[in-house]
Amino acid sequence: MVTEITEGVKVSVEAIYQPEYSNPENEHFMFAYKITIENMSSYNVQLLRRHWFIFDSNGTHREVEGEGVIGQQPLITPGECYEYVSGCNLKSDMGSMQGSYQMLREFDGVIFDVIIPKFHLIPDHKLN
Repeated sequence: MVTEITEGVKVSVEAIYQPEYSNPENEHFMFAYKITIENMSSYNVQLLRRHWFIFDSNGTHREVEGEGVIGQQPLITPGECYEYVSGCNLKSDMGSMQGSYQMLREFDGVIFDVIIPKFHLIPDHKLN
């Protein structure tokens, strides 16, 4: 698990290879990742947008942007955590992801970026 704190918002990520949804013979490797966003600040924050950079060890790079996460733009109160699970497919068995969330601080309307720390997408059997 990797963690990063930006302006009182803590983002933790854990990635898991999904062999049951992968097909290595056809260059399809599926990974799930669980994100926990904890509001350690004194103010309500709302997640507005996501911006991902996805790197595949075959040399492919992708960029993904969009509103919210998994169809939601959660409002996270002080001390509250928001968790979600999503996925990413690669054409090779190793890669990484990193990015940022655009957040709105509710009390003053300030929009700021929260870092999503770089995490690796590697099947467990490759680590041995």
